[in-house]
Amino acid sequence: MSVTRFGVSLEEELLKALDEYVIENQFSNRSQAIRYLVEKNLVEKKWKCDNTVAGAITLVYQYSRNDIRSRSAEIQAEYREFVLATQFFRVSDENCLEIVAVKGPSHQLTGLSDKLISIKGIQHGKLVMSKAD
Repeated sequence: MSVTRFGVSLEEELLKALDEYVIENQFSNRSQAIRYLVEKNLVEKKWKCDNTVAGAITLVYQYSRNDIRSRSAEIQAEYREFVLATQFFRVSDENCLEIVAVKGPSHQLTGLSDKLISIKGIQHGKLVMSKAD
């Protein structure tokens, strides 16, 4: 595949953010990071077409926070037709990892993910989707 070179103008603050992104994600250069971000955006755009997708929602939170676990279960019950399974792992003395396997229209899974990730006390959350049909 041939490569076309072009110039990009960025504010200093945005350039610093890009350089930090390159380092944090161990890209070999800015071009690789920009390619990744553009491709990621294109995939997410396809999700918005409301294709049926399968995916996983990962949540990290304090193990002792039973309120988070019960709120997560309530939200998953609201979306039960899209939840395939839930796994719960204790990853340290303090933290746990919850993985929710899902399948359905992308907008439904995004809505479910947004609700779960916004639960107060969630330290990290992410939705990963792949086309399923």
